[in-house]
Amino acid sequence: IAVKRSGELSIPAEIIIDGEPLHSLKGTISVLLDSGFSLDSAINWLYTVDPSLRGMPMQSLLAGRKSEVRRLAQSLAL
Repeated sequence: IAVKRSGELSIPAEIIIDGEPLHSLKGTISVLLDSGFSLDSAINWLYTVDPSLRGMPMQSLLAGRKSEVRRLAQSLAL
């Protein structure tokens, strides 16, 4: 995923682990897109606090809780 900052695409540093993108991110983005999210809304969702996760979905992915995040994403299908 990339976001525009000052007109340039940037990748959040936290999703790069040992030079590779966070492994669980690709599948999670796919679940969100399949659930009807646009790429922009999927990125926004990943960085929005969700009380059921006790933080942002991205924080949960970084903590290794991808199943919990994906279940929640599937339940939000539009």
